[in-house]
Amino acid sequence: MYKAITRGISVTVTPRYMPEESSPDDGRYFFAYTVEIINTSLERVQLRARCWTVTDERGRVQEVRGAGVVGEEPILGPGESFSYTSGCPLTTPGGTMQGSYVMETASGDVFNAEIPAFSLDVPRTNRILH
Repeated sequence: MYKAITRGISVTVTPRYMPEESSPDDGRYFFAYTVEIINTSLERVQLRARCWTVTDERGRVQEVRGAGVVGEEPILGPGESFSYTSGCPLTTPGGTMQGSYVMETASGDVFNAEIPAFSLDVPRTNRILH
């Protein structure tokens, strides 16, 4: 689990490898990640947009930007939370993701809430040779 807090907006990410959606022989590795956003501030906020930076094991970088998350722009009052699960395909067995959410307060103040950097890794079996 990875966590960041910006202006009272807590973002926690839990990634996992999805072997049933992956095909290593074809260079396809699929990862799911669950995000929980909790508003611990005293003001109402709305998630307006997202910006992700995805880096694979070879250092190739892809940026993903768009409105909201999973087709929604959730509004969170003080103490409220929103969770969703999404996914990321890679052509390498590992990489990283990080980014930010564009948040807007009820008074119109806009700020970026950090999404913590997290690792995407295929579980590897360590073998001991005798």
